[in-house]
Amino acid sequence: MATLLLRLEGPMQSWGTTSRFDERDTQLEPSKSGVLGLVCAALGRDRAEAVDDLAALRMAVRVDREGVPMRDYHTATGVVVASSGKPDMGRTVVSQRYYLSDAVFLVALEGDRQLLTEIHAALRSPHWPLCLGRKSFTPSMPVYLPDGLVDEDLWSALENRAPLVSSNRAESGARSVTRRVVIEDPEEGAVRLDQPVAPFAARRFGPRFIKTFDLAWEVSDVPDTTHA
Repeated sequence: MATLLLRLEGPMQSWGTTSRFDERDTQLEPSKSGVLGLVCAALGRDRAEAVDDLAALRMAVRVDREGVPMRDYHTATGVVVASSGKPDMGRTVVSQRYYLSDAVFLVALEGDRQLLTEIHAALRSPHWPLCLGRKSFTPSMPVYLPDGLVDEDLWSALENRAPLVSSNRAESGARSVTRRVVIEDPEEGAVRLDQPVAPFAARRFGPRFIKTFDLAWEVSDVPDTTHA
C-alpha cells in the first residue's frame, strides 16, 4: 500500500459539498470530490470520463493552518427564469459564496501504487491548470511534493511528515504542535456527501464516513521554517 501527499495552499480555497443555486458553501477542509477534481485536471481526464479508480482511493487531510471562513458577495443579471427558460435582464440575483482564507492542508491519498505514481507525475506537470475548489482560486505553492509518494499508510504518512507551516508565531512557547486530521473510515463516522459515484459531468455524489483526530509533535521535531 502506498500514499501520495499533496500540498493545498493558497489565499483562497472553497470546498463545497452542499451548494445549491445561489448559495455556495465550503467545508473547513478539502472535500474528496474537490481533490479528485484537481487530480483529474492534472491527469487531463475529461469530466465525462469514469473516475471509479480515483474514487476508490482513501483520503485524509491534515490541517496545517486553519483557514478563516469568509463570504464573497456576488450579483448577477440576465439570469435564466425556470418557468420560461429565457434570461430576465431586469432581474438581479444575489449569490452568497463562502471560501477559506489563508488555509494550508496536507492531503493524503492511499491506494494502488501504480495509479498514485501516475498522479504524482501529473501533478509535477499538470495537463490543465490546478485550482483549489474554484477556477479562480489558484495555489500559491506547488501542489506537487517531490518526496510525496511514500510506501506508508495514510496515518503514518501524515504523522512522519513535519507540518508544512512552522509553529513559531501561532504556538510560541508551546512544548508540542498539534494538527487536526480528518481521515476517511470504511465503516463509521460523520457523513460527507462528496464521494464521486459517476463521472463529474453527471454531478452525482454519495456518502462516505470520516473521523477527526489530533496529531502532535514535539516542538524540537518541527523545522524552524515557514514551509517544509
